[in-house]
Amino acid sequence: MKVFKSDSHEGEAFLKKLERRFQELPAKYETTVREILFRVRDQGDQALVEYTRHFDCPSFRNEDIRVKEEEIELAYEVIDRDTLEAIRLAVRNVRQFHEKQKDRSWIETRKNGALVGQLVRPVDSAGLYVPGGTSGETPLVSTVIMEAVPARVAGVERIAMVSPPNREGKLHPALLVAAREAGVNEIYRLGSAWAIAALAFGTESVPRVDVICGPGNIYVTLAKKLLAGEVGIDLIAGPSEILIIADEEASARWVAADLLSQAEHDPMAVAVLLTPSKKLAEKVAKEIDKQLKRLSRRKIAEEALRQQGGLIVVSRLEEAVEWANRLAPEHLELAVRDPWNLLPLIKHAGAIFLGHHTPEAVGDYIAGANHVLPTMGCARYAQALGVQVFQKRLSLVAYSSKALEEEAPAIIKLAELEGLEAHSNAVKIRLSK
Repeated sequence: MKVFKSDSHEGEAFLKKLERRFQELPAKYETTVREILFRVRDQGDQALVEYTRHFDCPSFRNEDIRVKEEEIELAYEVIDRDTLEAIRLAVRNVRQFHEKQKDRSWIETRKNGALVGQLVRPVDSAGLYVPGGTSGETPLVSTVIMEAVPARVAGVERIAMVSPPNREGKLHPALLVAAREAGVNEIYRLGSAWAIAALAFGTESVPRVDVICGPGNIYVTLAKKLLAGEVGIDLIAGPSEILIIADEEASARWVAADLLSQAEHDPMAVAVLLTPSKKLAEKVAKEIDKQLKRLSRRKIAEEALRQQGGLIVVSRLEEAVEWANRLAPEHLELAVRDPWNLLPLIKHAGAIFLGHHTPEAVGDYIAGANHVLPTMGCARYAQALGVQVFQKRLSLVAYSSKALEEEAPAIIKLAELEGLEAHSNAVKIRLSK
């Protein structure tokens, strides 16, 4: 990775490019995705089976769409005890974190007898998309947990998970166990845009849902975008990102490892260091070269670092914070002597990791905070997946005759100002004797 100063021509160009990194989804894929969505809507299970046979499992049948209970029970016998305990620890921590997010219902009575309030209700059903993970060989159990647990905490009664099968038509046992432990009711062997369509429209085998969440490839992302409104969605996700602010006390080995932990996700991933220490930046560059050689996903990480990786030397930590707020990264690490001193200055980030012993990876798996986060600078206005995605706030209004009479003049005035005579009359008619 290159080391350059933030005020150099190269440094300014790199940072400004990152600031404008929001990417519109390529239009060339939209026609294909629309065709998939409409076909699933019109043909149901037949379309699901044909797409899955063509792209995932050649022998796929209608009866393979939904995972049977005995398969889940068998999965518990297959996975090792350490994996099960790790899953349960993650579920416990994520549940405890999200329990604190629950919104509350409330009612307030005014002196004139008017009553206003809010009822909080969960959606009836939620659909979770879980990517296949190297053809099912690397099950994304953490994604299942991060999606299902907030839905369960919100009180959603029906939680359905979709994930593409491998060539043999199977899902990894650890994925099935994680789904059960996290509270998933139904599991379907479906992937890509047709899985999203099945959740949104419903088919003979897959009842429709109210909200769909979860990351995926370009086809999944486009399907969610096109179906927003037909169903609720969480967010439109882009490539993974990490920005590290580090001082001279930071370990170059640790910083390099953390940058690589996100670079290995995707060739378009963002991995950036901002530091006032040129010495640290140069050491990190050497460490990255060393650690890259040992990574199984080396080519992916190298491409990400080449395209959107940078080691930037800033004038002071405050400048690094300024850039962090402008870039609004998905993951922000504060690898400095006193991260709590910098924290009040941070305005925009998906998740913040404080101190030298808090790598972003703890947030991905076990800390409890959600790892489904806004990317591409959307942390300026968006937030992590949470309980609120699966809840609705219903407004309550109840007026007494006294309250209506007291506030009627203002209602009538505003309605007539807007030219809405029937609105005004709905109040006047109640006041007439």
